[in-house]
Amino acid sequence: MPKKALITGATGFIGSSLAKKMVKEGWTLDLVTRQNSSLELIEEIVDRGHIHQHDGTTENMCDIVKNAQPDIVFHLASLFLAQHKTSQIEPLIRSNVLFGTQLLEAIAKNQVPFLINVGTYWQHYENKDYDPVCLYAATKQAFGDILKFYTKTSPLKTVSLVLFDTYGPGDIRPKLFSLLKETAKTQKPLEMSRGEQLLDLVYIDDVVDAFLAAGKLLFEGKVDKYEEYAVSSDSPVSLRKVVELFEKVTGQKCPLQWGKKPYRPREIMVPWSKGKKLPGWSCKVNMEDGIKRI
Repeated sequence: MPKKALITGATGFIGSSLAKKMVKEGWTLDLVTRQNSSLELIEEIVDRGHIHQHDGTTENMCDIVKNAQPDIVFHLASLFLAQHKTSQIEPLIRSNVLFGTQLLEAIAKNQVPFLINVGTYWQHYENKDYDPVCLYAATKQAFGDILKFYTKTSPLKTVSLVLFDTYGPGDIRPKLFSLLKETAKTQKPLEMSRGEQLLDLVYIDDVVDAFLAAGKLLFEGKVDKYEEYAVSSDSPVSLRKVVELFEKVTGQKCPLQWGKKPYRPREIMVPWSKGKKLPGWSCKVNMEDGIKRI
């Protein structure tokens, strides 16, 4: 299997975890960053790959892909906002639609054969084929539609992985386990919703394995033009149950005030369950072991 890849979003939690695993497996990497990107999460592999700083133009993106000449592109870069403000419209469109479209144009111009994209289960409110939870989810759908245009009008073959909630060691995002660890440490009460929503949590090592399994499908010629797969644990658990397990594993009580905080607008109470399973992949790390690891 060829092992020369271009990765966007490698400075984030999932992207950096993927890049580190690929370096260990002998891949040659080109990483696309932006002007204000922090390299903290990939500090240990910076000298093992080539870093390209994108200046925001399509021409520059075309030059980056031309110089990299990758066998495959992993597109993980995005801006996540659960609820946007008016001032955040431009950054959302720039990050989630414009940047990706520039990348696709560069891929088409340089005849890169394979791409792995990232979708979100937030595109499927109330388990519908498409109903965006928020503007972020709508921008992911918009890019997905643009991606389908490029796959239909060029030789590009694509796998889009729909991700659910991810977690693991070194996650600096203000996600659930970071909040629980901080609350257990400070014992400062934390307001929570009633906690009835189900969470589909997938450990980071399993998520990384899903990206590599998708790449294997592409290299082995098992993708016709475009395929979409769900990277799901298939075992959603209520927020209250997750907290109970966290307290059991860590031996620490979290002073949570259940019911003090309202659910978000369009809160997902039951995760999307209609996605196709990724061939050759399954979750190996259960939630109890995952919590122990973090």
